[in-house]
Amino acid sequence: MRFQKLDLNLLVALDALLRERSISRAAEHLHLSQSAMSSSLARLRTYFEDDLLVSVGRKLELTSRAEVLKEAVRDILMRVDTTIATAPQFDPSKSDRRFQLAVSDYTAATLIPHVLALAEQQSRTVRFDLVPVPGRPQSALESGDADLMVISRTYALPDHPAEMLYEEGLCCVVCNSSSFAQSGELTLAQYAAAGHVAVQPPAMDKPTLESWFKQRYVKAERIEVTTFSFVSAPYLVMGTERIAIMHGRLARIACRSLPVTLFPLPTPPLRMEQVQQWHRHRSRDPGLLWLRGLMHEAALRMDAEADQNLAG
Repeated sequence: MRFQKLDLNLLVALDALLRERSISRAAEHLHLSQSAMSSSLARLRTYFEDDLLVSVGRKLELTSRAEVLKEAVRDILMRVDTTIATAPQFDPSKSDRRFQLAVSDYTAATLIPHVLALAEQQSRTVRFDLVPVPGRPQSALESGDADLMVISRTYALPDHPAEMLYEEGLCCVVCNSSSFAQSGELTLAQYAAAGHVAVQPPAMDKPTLESWFKQRYVKAERIEVTTFSFVSAPYLVMGTERIAIMHGRLARIACRSLPVTLFPLPTPPLRMEQVQQWHRHRSRDPGLLWLRGLMHEAALRMDAEADQNLAG
């Protein structure tokens, strides 16, 4: 099909080229030969009267025209996918759809097990790929690399819809052999003077939990260890006098298998919102509507199970 003398099939090739910045990777992504992809690039260059991709050293870089086209082409293809390619109904018992979820290891350890358990009650054929939240979350949704993101409200994108799933509290985690655990007390002054383990997700430019807390309450502290993984934090305080700030749900899971002690923050309680977010053009996607509902149900189940464990 052609529009304004452009073969619209070339938009798919253009999108892959602009995303991958590599003829070979774009060809692999679309299951084409390199020669076919090179031919597509030549036709695109002729149509747009622009090189689009130029060699800079050993890499291909986008021209200024290509930079302008990148988001527009992705937006067009996303609209086509959501209005034409997406099935009008979704039956999980008959679907083999694969959902890509961008989540942190905190979410993978706390919420996602409940999502998978609930999903299996309705379907043995729906599949899930868990991928890390990228440094630029917007790119995951707009490139189609993630159908849904579960993310702190702090990182949520202003251009796409989001729903709150649940609130999360923070707490301090120390080793059972530490002086804090032995005394049964953690004051604000002790917190400020102690060494700390801080979590900084890869490529994220927003504050760590430690620095986020510091900006609000504590003016002096020593971050002695940083890690990319929320799950690893309690392991990194073992055998030391260090403190880690952790999400409450994940900290309680750690307590089941590690010799650690939890303390409330030595300040007024802080709450963080966990939200799910999707591309604005996919709000009516029947599959995503099912998945979003499953996420809310999983959040309720997660907390109901936690309440049972506390009562037990």
